[in-house]
Amino acid sequence: MRYIVSILFLWSFHLCMAQNHTMPLWEGEIPNAKKSDLQEEQKNAQARVISKVIEPSLEVYLPSSVIKTGKMVMICPGGGYGVLAYDKEGTDIAKWLNGYGIAAAVLKYRLPEDGSNEIPHLTPLMDAKRGVELIRSNAEKWGIDPNKVGVMGFSAGGHLASTLGTHFEEGNRPNFMALIYPVVTMKQDHTHNGSRKNLLGPDPSDNLVEHYSNELQVRENTPPTFILHSTDDEVVPLENSLQLAKSLKDKGISVEMHVYPYGGHGFAMALQQGRLSKWGQLLLDWLSDI
Repeated sequence: MRYIVSILFLWSFHLCMAQNHTMPLWEGEIPNAKKSDLQEEQKNAQARVISKVIEPSLEVYLPSSVIKTGKMVMICPGGGYGVLAYDKEGTDIAKWLNGYGIAAAVLKYRLPEDGSNEIPHLTPLMDAKRGVELIRSNAEKWGIDPNKVGVMGFSAGGHLASTLGTHFEEGNRPNFMALIYPVVTMKQDHTHNGSRKNLLGPDPSDNLVEHYSNELQVRENTPPTFILHSTDDEVVPLENSLQLAKSLKDKGISVEMHVYPYGGHGFAMALQQGRLSKWGQLLLDWLSDI
């Protein structure tokens, strides 16, 4: 019995040795930025919600070397492209992944604020691409496999993640995507109107709408994708995920999709929500095959 207790203590100690640090996304001049009077705001200290991001960053969480898998996930919190649900859909997820040996980095990306961006709709994707490039450039130091770097996004963060997975360039293609109740389309029928307006403005051109409707932008080398949604989501309709899953299937891209009859929108880890609370294990099982 004493031996078992000692083993459990050592295991807990190694888990506690997980490390985290924050690094700026850009050194020197930040691209597509312009001078403004905006200052970053944070609300709710228990579950931070961040807005008016001026200096984007990566908050990196590295698991104990004892359990590390070599995989890393860049997490894009949601918030309708107006705020970031930074803890609920960011740091909480990173810490959970670390417990299973998966490194994570929470992307604090700039939001398309007219006052702080030259061309607002370009900024989030620019930051996401840079995030993947930074992760890969630090792969050896962080003990991760540069060919096992994925992106995960919630709600509007899911739109950013799926935009990265369909609009990437050499060096910033994610190796896999996990999209949780994602916004996918910018077309009027099924989009989330707040995300669309914040990203594209009140009267976007048809070309811009199509460019950011990611169900229309799937390529043959779009990465394998995990999708989670609920049928009773009244904020971001299920059709966003259904349309993307069909496009992925039509292009021959591996896609795994789980649809729950309850959960609504914004459930994150879905603690104490019955079977839905087990969705994380489904993701871990899927990641084990990546």
